[in-house]
Amino acid sequence: MELELRHLRVLCAIADAGSVGRAAAELGYSQPAMSTQLRRIERYFGESLFERGPTGVRLTPYGFEVVAQARDVLTRAEAIGRRPASGAASVRRTLRVAATNSPMLAGMVSGVRSRLPDLSLAVSSVYASSRIVELLEEALVDAAIAADYPGRELEHSDEVAHRGIVTEPTFVALPSRHPLAQRAQVALTDLAEEAWFLTPDDGAGWPGVFYAACTAAGFTPAVAHEFLGDQQQLQGMIADGLGVAVVQPTMRPLPDVVVKPLAGTPLWCRYVLAWRRTALDEATVDALFRSATDAHRQLVGQSPHLKTWAARTWSAAGG
Repeated sequence: MELELRHLRVLCAIADAGSVGRAAAELGYSQPAMSTQLRRIERYFGESLFERGPTGVRLTPYGFEVVAQARDVLTRAEAIGRRPASGAASVRRTLRVAATNSPMLAGMVSGVRSRLPDLSLAVSSVYASSRIVELLEEALVDAAIAADYPGRELEHSDEVAHRGIVTEPTFVALPSRHPLAQRAQVALTDLAEEAWFLTPDDGAGWPGVFYAACTAAGFTPAVAHEFLGDQQQLQGMIADGLGVAVVQPTMRPLPDVVVKPLAGTPLWCRYVLAWRRTALDEATVDALFRSATDAHRQLVGQSPHLKTWAARTWSAAGG
C-alpha cells in the first residue's frame, strides 16, 4: 500500500471522533470498511496507532506522533496553489495544539481564527494532562489546554509555561426523576449509595481528588463504569437511571437529566493554557488565552444552573 492523503484523513477523523464508527459516519464509509482501512494503514506503519477500548479508541504515543504529522501534511496540501489575497508571498503557520476534554475548545479555535487569520491550528484530543505535558516537553505540540486541581498544580520544566484560564466548580448530573433532582444543590453525602460513572486517571490528580472528597463525606463511592466517550451517551445512561456522574458545570443537560451544584463545592477543576516558550510569541499566547476565556464566558452564558450557582455563591460571599 502507498500512503495517500485519504489515509491521513482517515487517521485524523478517527482521532477526532474517538471512535471508528463515528469517524466512518462522518466520512461516509461503513464501519467495516473503515476498520479494514485502519488495519491496512497500521500495517503500513508497522504498529498500532490506536488503543481499542469498550468506549472507543485513543491514540498510542506513536499514533499521536503520526497523526500530528498527518495534520501538518494535510494543512500544507490544502495550501498548495493558494495565493495570498494581497498577492504577496506568505507562509501560513501551523500551530500544533493538544487539548484535554473541555467544551471551550471549539470556541477557542473559532476565536483564534478570528484574531489570527494567518495562523492554522492542528488540534489533537489528549485526555491525560500528564501526557499533554510530555508532548510539550518533547516538542511534539506547541500549546495545549490541560487541567489540574487546587493543591495539585500542573508540573513541568522551565521549557514550558502555563497560565490559568478558569477555575470552575464540579457539578453532578442526575436523572430528572431522581429524588434529589428538585434540590437547589446536592450534598455529596446524599449520593453515598449511588453508582457512579467516572472518567479515568488523568495523571494530574483525577480521580484522586474525587475519592478524597468522598472520603471526607464519609463514604467510598461504587464506580459502575469507568467512562470516557461521547457525552450524549453518558447522559443517556444517566437518564436511564444507571448511575450519576460528576460533570463540568457548563454541560448542557438532555431533557431527562439535571445538573446540580454540590453543596459546599468540594471539587474544583482548573483549566490552563500551556505552551513551549520557544514556540509562541507573546501576541500568540495572548490570542490563545483571550479566545479560551471568551469561549468559557459564552459557555457560562448558556448554563443557567452555573449562573444561578455563581450568583448565589458570590452574593453569599459578599463578592
